[in-house]
Amino acid sequence: MRRTFLLEVVMIAAAVAFMFPVYALVTLSLKDPAQLSQTPLALPNPPTGDNFAKAWSAAALAPSLVNSTVITVVSLVALIGLGSFAAYFLARAHTRLGYGLYVLFLLGIVLPFQLGMIPLYRLVTDLGLIGTHAGMILFYTGVQLPFTVFLYTGFIRALPREYASAAQIDGASHLTAFTRVVFPLLRPITGTVLILNAVFIWNDFFTPLLYLGGSGFETVPVSVFSFVGQYVSDYGLVFAGLVMGALPIVLVFLVLQRYVIKGFSSGLKG
Repeated sequence: MRRTFLLEVVMIAAAVAFMFPVYALVTLSLKDPAQLSQTPLALPNPPTGDNFAKAWSAAALAPSLVNSTVITVVSLVALIGLGSFAAYFLARAHTRLGYGLYVLFLLGIVLPFQLGMIPLYRLVTDLGLIGTHAGMILFYTGVQLPFTVFLYTGFIRALPREYASAAQIDGASHLTAFTRVVFPLLRPITGTVLILNAVFIWNDFFTPLLYLGGSGFETVPVSVFSFVGQYVSDYGLVFAGLVMGALPIVLVFLVLQRYVIKGFSSGLKG
């Protein structure tokens, strides 16, 4: 009983520690300059939404949200399509080629992509994709593909082979068996792949700054960074911009968080 109570106290303390930055961010975004200077951490009284309206127009968040959405959604579609199909081959093909490719993908997880930033930048420049959505989509697909394949491979190995074998006995090809039988069974891990990659792509700052800076196709983190540098003395606008920049991916995470947990638990059971 005492041990349970101590664990509960620790968990409550950890929750408070994690929630305090969120509380401060939202609270400061709802205050006018007078409240910010007098009672920065108290509840806003009264709250104001003027900061959000001003930050929305000043930071030009509308086009940035479109850019981030296009890059994130197309990258996720490519990652799920390529990653799941590649993982299906690696999980089912017990050959030296399959094993070697799997090890190669694992190396892609272990080695930090920052080591190849300069060669990658030169490659994207030579392809004429600097400052374009296509360049960022190509970059994120390549960088996140090893992690995606790793997650899918572990999940597919836990699935019984009989599902695909029964479809092939009925005359289905490997591609048909995968798309119509196996892939629908990957829904839990697909949710995990989707949200983990979406959080990384949406929140990435350094790569869009390097590849999209000054192009007019800046993503939300780059636009918010430029906005913060311009309005660094007006903290109400700064925090309102940060809230609006983070809100879309937070909502996506809240909607899909059960798939993340379900995907990991299903993989562990397998």
